Amino acid sequence: MELTHRQEVIFKTIVEQFICLAEPIGSKTLMQILEIPVSSATIRNEMATLEKAGLLEKTHTSSGRVPSQLGYRYYVENLMETTLDPQMEASLKQLFSQRQCSLEDAVSTCCSILSEMTHLTSVVLGPETSIQSLQHIQLIPITDRQAVAIFITSTGHTENRTFNFEEAVSLQDLKNCTDLLNDQLTGVPIDQVVDELRKAEPLMAAKLVRHEVLFEAFVSAFMRFATKKAAVYGRANMLAQPEFTDIGKLREMMRILEDSSMFKAWTGQSTNSVVPIGSRNELIQIGDCSVITANLNVKGKPQGQLMVVGPSRMPYAKVIAMMDYISDVIEGLFESQNEGGSEDGQET
Repeated sequence: MELTHRQEVIFKTIVEQFICLAEPIGSKTLMQILEIPVSSATIRNEMATLEKAGLLEKTHTSSGRVPSQLGYRYYVENLMETTLDPQMEASLKQLFSQRQCSLEDAVSTCCSILSEMTHLTSVVLGPETSIQSLQHIQLIPITDRQAVAIFITSTGHTENRTFNFEEAVSLQDLKNCTDLLNDQLTGVPIDQVVDELRKAEPLMAAKLVRHEVLFEAFVSAFMRFATKKAAVYGRANMLAQPEFTDIGKLREMMRILEDSSMFKAWTGQSTNSVVPIGSRNELIQIGDCSVITANLNVKGKPQGQLMVVGPSRMPYAKVIAMMDYISDVIEGLFESQNEGGSEDGQET
């Protein structure tokens, strides 16, 4: 689909004005803001041509036009100019210059900033458990009733869990438990660890005094590890979007955001339209909603996926520029840290 220069200017202006105003754009409005001299009649003719091409739609409430789903895709693929908000760049630079933080903390803070500055909802998905295997377990005692477990996967992803035991557990039991689990579970895919742990229960019973307490703690931890895959920031931002004034629609969206399995099914429907944006990003169109994704990798290992969820009328250029900058900063920071010998991960 090829547009003339004038059609591109008119179409790009309609998209960007509608993103800002959430109101249909008419020829009179365009004539006042276009940078090229065009009569109202010419604008109306060009808008009609763009509508026939499927890029614009006419609403029932006015003579103005709004972008169609195809129109948004055309805009993202051909006309969008990504621009990074200077405030966003300054906030992130300040965040990482002030302190050392874990990958989990960095992603959490960045997603909060992303939601706040786009007025949309951000989601971070952890790496797929089916492609990760357990690499190492470390159990650090705090008291005789509390310990911290650190799980490291084959992708370098790290999870921390604090265990509160109902009964006192000796240091020797903790050491024996750590040695036993590393011996039995190293190399096991994360989504199979619970099953393998159940098989190892008789061995735990034979070697550990408080094996019931430790067994239940680890089963619970690994079940959460294998199923807790999404963290959501800025859910309330959906309330401010005109597209979600329908209570039923808003309630359904909240249900999807609350359930990571439902969210993954929603974004993975075969009827969705998926548009690659460069090497890192994708635009997923789901009905009148859009999801922008960015893959997050550290030293070539997948650490999850950042997503921004909102109506089709979202500021694509701003969102994508922010997500790219966030990904670059996080990847660069933790690649340099890992070169020094430490591998931090993210719990999602």
